Amino acid sequence: MKNLIEQSQLIYFIAASAALTFLPGPDIIFVLTQSISQGKIAGIATATGLCTGILVHTSAAALGISALIYKSALAFELVKYAGAAYLLYLAWQALRESGQLASSVPVRETNTFALYRRGIFMNVLNPKVALFFLAFLPQFVNLESGNIPTQMIFLGIVFLMQAWLIFSAISIFAGAIGDKIVKKPGIGKYINWSKAGIFTIIGVKLALSHK
Repeated sequence: MKNLIEQSQLIYFIAASAALTFLPGPDIIFVLTQSISQGKIAGIATATGLCTGILVHTSAAALGISALIYKSALAFELVKYAGAAYLLYLAWQALRESGQLASSVPVRETNTFALYRRGIFMNVLNPKVALFFLAFLPQFVNLESGNIPTQMIFLGIVFLMQAWLIFSAISIFAGAIGDKIVKKPGIGKYINWSKAGIFTIIGVKLALSHK
């Protein structure tokens, strides 16, 4: 891959990717809310799931599947509404957690695999992410070197790695803040209500989005 991607181009790609990762969006908000409400391990597990979803979108873009979704209005709508429905389900789950609180401390999910799976679903079921990679990755591909799918997959893995590092750092920071917040009396239900509100807003926004 050394001969396919120039070092200067790779550095520029990493810088652009990091800047985009830091921008406020559904993924970073999702990681923040999970970390604050359920701790840094939950945030890192969620981030790992989201980044696994990136690998799925990258492969889809490289193989032309994302282009098919973009061209098919029905496929785009199906994936979009499935993602919106899943986010609304997460909002409902957050409200259930709020109702189940027996103390001021939110219920912290210990099943990291469940959180990892949740991150994958949220990312994969967002067609806007698929279209993002379909538009973003080709800008850094060297057409003269050939092996376009291989280059795109490589770039996708690089994007995944930097996103995971950033999300993990955010999880540790937000988790530390969350540990202090949840100790305050009566704060637990408000955290879960906030999670439910955030998931609802993201879900509705996704449902109303266009290509």
